[in-house]
Amino acid sequence: MHIAITGNIGAGKTTLARKLSEHYKWDVLYEAVEGNPYLADFYEDMSRWSFNLQVFFLNSRFSQAQKIRSMHYQTVVQDRTIYEDAFIFAKNLADTGMMEARDYQNYLMLYETITNTIQAPDVIVYLKADLPKLRRQIQKRGRDFEQSITDEYLLNLNGLYENFAQHYIDGPLLTIDVNNLDFESNPEDFGFIIQEMNKTLGYR
Repeated sequence: MHIAITGNIGAGKTTLARKLSEHYKWDVLYEAVEGNPYLADFYEDMSRWSFNLQVFFLNSRFSQAQKIRSMHYQTVVQDRTIYEDAFIFAKNLADTGMMEARDYQNYLMLYETITNTIQAPDVIVYLKADLPKLRRQIQKRGRDFEQSITDEYLLNLNGLYENFAQHYIDGPLLTIDVNNLDFESNPEDFGFIIQEMNKTLGYR
């Protein structure tokens, strides 16, 4: 199976992907953050680097999708989905004027060409987190380039995530409200997520 974790910056996707892979003995594919040649520049000047960054992430996600397809007999948990690139991050940049309309249309044509060749995840897990939770997590992990992210930017993304979750029709989507959960440190909180995962996956 292909299990994908989705959610805003700081929602806990990477941590959950790691813990699920350890619990279920699944393979895991992480988002290309470390070593990303555009990310730090993007947070300094979003308008200048938005298209470059989104194309980099789109290519990275497509490469992961191809790898997942080649792993026929293994279950893989993926940190973030290709859908978020187009319908949340790139859309937000276009909506707020930080990506030119012609660049966004060019991006969408490339996105559609790519997604026509790949399959949707078997299950998407959406980690729902409000602004205070996101802020605490961003501060906790201490990436310098993320400290300049504005509240408005995060709130815009949250709105687009909610819209995406409500209208997603390509497979099961499990929503987990993580505002009051500490699944990294609290075994009971992680156990709750495992219970929800088992119900969604049909495990007993």
